[in-house]
Amino acid sequence: MPRLPIRLLAAITLTLAATLLFQPTPTYADQAVTIPAPTLDETASGTQTAILAGGCFWGVQGVFQHVKGVISATSGYAGGEASTAQYETVGTGTTGHAEAVKIVYDPSKISYGHLLQIYFSVVHNPTELNRQGPDTGTQYRSTIFPTTAEQAKIAKAYIAQLDAAKSFGRPIVTTVEPGAKFYKAEDYHQDFLTLNPDYPYIVVNDLPKVADLKTHFPKDYKSTPVLVMN
Repeated sequence: MPRLPIRLLAAITLTLAATLLFQPTPTYADQAVTIPAPTLDETASGTQTAILAGGCFWGVQGVFQHVKGVISATSGYAGGEASTAQYETVGTGTTGHAEAVKIVYDPSKISYGHLLQIYFSVVHNPTELNRQGPDTGTQYRSTIFPTTAEQAKIAKAYIAQLDAAKSFGRPIVTTVEPGAKFYKAEDYHQDFLTLNPDYPYIVVNDLPKVADLKTHFPKDYKSTPVLVMN
């Protein structure tokens, strides 16, 4: 198990205690939502990159590492400057960064639109503003960082499509923020779900998302994840 900062360990302990003591009615952050595929999708070929943020990057990375067609999924930060792209600084919620995951994928095997379908359906709750589950702050916001103009167009169209269909019962608060640079997170954050499946935070918050991927997108699920720290 990686050695985590004391601040992170304390935060996880507190959020785990709150989760176990107070079990609310499940929300979309806790369960997958069946949603339609996007009506607009990419035409790109060759290896492509998507950058998505939806709460703690441990779970986001962990899900996409199990998706067929994904070549790599790396935890990091996006939305702020290089000088503030460190975990402790990002954790203040004042940097503009979101905990994000850079996904390199093969569009001949999985499209950008389908990645977004998985993102909205099983990875996180897109109706929670500046939070996901037990985590709060702008660094946990729901954000798509498109790397091309086509991705931005697809993302905005899909959000409008899902809102029009009232897929979540509440408005989607996901932002689309083009032009952001991605900065890789510290090594101890990489592959965290895979390396620490018994970690309490992972058990409560993230393993259910991987299970939802397998249940709701069985054709896209692969049992062996692609790892960063090989």
